[in-house]
Amino acid sequence: MGPVRLEAITWERLGGLLADRLLDLKSADGSPWLRIAFDGAPAARPGDLAERVAEALRTRGRPSLVVGTEGFLRPASLRLEHGRQDVEAYYDGWLDTGALWREVFGPLEPGGDGRVLPDLWDPLTDRATRSPYVRLPPGGVLLLHGPLLMRHWFPFDLSVHVLLSPGALRRRTPEPDHWTLPAYARYEDETDPAATADVLVRADDPRHPAWSGSSRT
Repeated sequence: MGPVRLEAITWERLGGLLADRLLDLKSADGSPWLRIAFDGAPAARPGDLAERVAEALRTRGRPSLVVGTEGFLRPASLRLEHGRQDVEAYYDGWLDTGALWREVFGPLEPGGDGRVLPDLWDPLTDRATRSPYVRLPPGGVLLLHGPLLMRHWFPFDLSVHVLLSPGALRRRTPEPDHWTLPAYARYEDETDPAATADVLVRADDPRHPAWSGSSRT
């Protein structure tokens, strides 16, 4: 695949255009719910875009639920078993994929009940959040955001990757978290999310994003 042509856009307009696209989207497996990925390193703030799309969907009368993967990290005793800065563990072992399948994706499969747990574990207190389940009505949209999402076999109906160049990623990642940068380089090499995502958003300058727009299907 050749270079993707990107168009300048504002965050507000991007949220609206993505919401409009979701209004006409059908799930790949016949589920009455849509499952959308907002993939990106924490420095790229994919959750901010997910929230914008949720607000745009709300004004269009479409229910949605924003879920962040930071609420589905494994307990510290498992995440940090090999130390606090183990890149392999960060890449392969921090995210509780089983819990995401059970509590988020399973209820949104065809025949599911739509009862989604918005978060399970608080990584700051290292305790269960005890959040109540949220029922997403048929026709609703799950907006899941987090890093390294597209290396898992989650059943997304549309994927959005918020891209930072290596230089921008380093500049915008707090120095105590620079040890995670090799994980994102590996992700680029192994998964190439910029090429495989349905929608690409470049956010090197957080004030002036660009996106793949109508040039990408």
